[in-house]
Amino acid sequence: MTPAELAEVVLAAAHAVFTQRGLDPAVLPGETTVERPRNPEHGDYASTLALQLSKKVGVPPRELAGALADELGKAPGVKSVEIAGPGFLNIRLDAAAAGQLARVIVEAGTEYGRSDRLAGQRINLEFVSANPTGPVHIGGVRWAAVGDALSRLLRATGADVGTEYYFNDAGSQIDRFARSLLAAAKGQPVPEDGYGGAYISEIAAEVQARRPDVLSLDDAQAQEVFRVEGVALMFDEIRSSLRDFGVEFDTYFNEKDLHDRGELDLALTRLREQGHVFEAEGATWLRTTEFGDDKDRVLRKSNGEWTYFAADCAYYLDKRERGFERVVIMLGADHHGYIGRMRAMVACFGDDPDRNLEILIGQLVNLVRDGTPVRMSKRAGTVVTLEDLVDAIGVDAARYALARYSSDSPIDIDVELWTRATRDNPVYYVQYVAARTAGVARNAAEVGLTRGDADAFRPELLSHEKENELLKALAEFPSVVATAAELREPHRVARYLEESVAQAYHRFYDNCRILPQGDEEVSDLHRARLWLNDATRTVIANGLHLLGVSAPERM
Repeated sequence: MTPAELAEVVLAAAHAVFTQRGLDPAVLPGETTVERPRNPEHGDYASTLALQLSKKVGVPPRELAGALADELGKAPGVKSVEIAGPGFLNIRLDAAAAGQLARVIVEAGTEYGRSDRLAGQRINLEFVSANPTGPVHIGGVRWAAVGDALSRLLRATGADVGTEYYFNDAGSQIDRFARSLLAAAKGQPVPEDGYGGAYISEIAAEVQARRPDVLSLDDAQAQEVFRVEGVALMFDEIRSSLRDFGVEFDTYFNEKDLHDRGELDLALTRLREQGHVFEAEGATWLRTTEFGDDKDRVLRKSNGEWTYFAADCAYYLDKRERGFERVVIMLGADHHGYIGRMRAMVACFGDDPDRNLEILIGQLVNLVRDGTPVRMSKRAGTVVTLEDLVDAIGVDAARYALARYSSDSPIDIDVELWTRATRDNPVYYVQYVAARTAGVARNAAEVGLTRGDADAFRPELLSHEKENELLKALAEFPSVVATAAELREPHRVARYLEESVAQAYHRFYDNCRILPQGDEEVSDLHRARLWLNDATRTVIANGLHLLGVSAPERM
């Protein structure tokens, strides 16, 4: 019996009690939940339904809990129900009902853990969006790992998600990039406000290979060639490195397209219609202070140039016009001040910032070797890049390490720890369970042990304490996935895999022999434990997939 199935049993018991007592069934919720109690001695699951309904129907909570306990005790699969405290229901399942979960998981396969919790939501999820002026640095890599994991979680819970990379190919930073490339091609020093690093020389050389005549042009023409060709080369490299990291976007959106298609003018017109645009000092402003911003924002400068904020307005409107109800943007720690102006901008369009916009802020990441931060890339010159991180610890470890922590916490990634083939390396610890469960299945096949038909499965044999602990851990997976998606916290999946499933499986493996030994005949208990072994493999693989990490069959 899954937690969702038990919750339905609890609700059915409440309906029966209300009918018996002549209480109004309209106050009953459409659905309820059950949770694992913190103390295993209190039972397999707990329900607070009696406490929730008590005031609504005017029945003391313990009295209502007693009636619910009596009714629940009649349900198939429920071993016992105890009342605790002011009216908590502590529920124990019989071994057969608990063990049946192993079959449910194996038969569900990759679908186990998925739900329709967020069905009907159309979400645009923008992450990374690093400027095409250099390789993706380690802060952007964090958003690549977390953002991709979050997109997988949102889709696993039924949301319609579009992932997006905003490609800033217009503005002053691109001009500085082009000037840097031109200087490198001419063998001149890096401009005062330019970009350094070996990659600048590499890209400049590639542009020259494509356009051998570039240095014969005047500086303005040459700089334009380096801008167009250099940005294209840099962005191709960014896309390629992200692809190698397992991250693909549904849409790569060019800022320049907003300008070329006149979308900034369209956004300005829409904001004027809402009555929030004004002229002052020869410039065009948006009165964002009306909606909590610390100052009004310039949309168009007195010289006629658009501001970055104007492009932000046009880009938001473009997303909404494409049908996305909720715009989620992931930004680095240095963008915290961005939140107020963006929320005000959304309100200026007539939207609800609480419903239509969500900004997630990620904190800094350091790569550490021998206790000392790795501060510079050999290629980028100033920052640690995606390639540096992958070269140091590998894709799986990098993705797991970055997704394992709450994104609002700074983290140090210790090269020594994350490359160690020991149980203190979190990704190794979890992947080892994936490999061990696959190894058990291979060894079982060699000795003629198979799960057999589902109808012949005897879940009641899974009565050992460690089997029950593992079953309860596996039962949590759908709830963990749903919560992680709703709270935008992929790290919950990683911690669950480590602290619940992996730990419980190792205890089960150490205490409950799965394979027959010597001349021992294959028994129904061996088969039942193989179901549980394979159910664990399913949950570990599904959980790692949500993080974009492989579930190896051998290690």
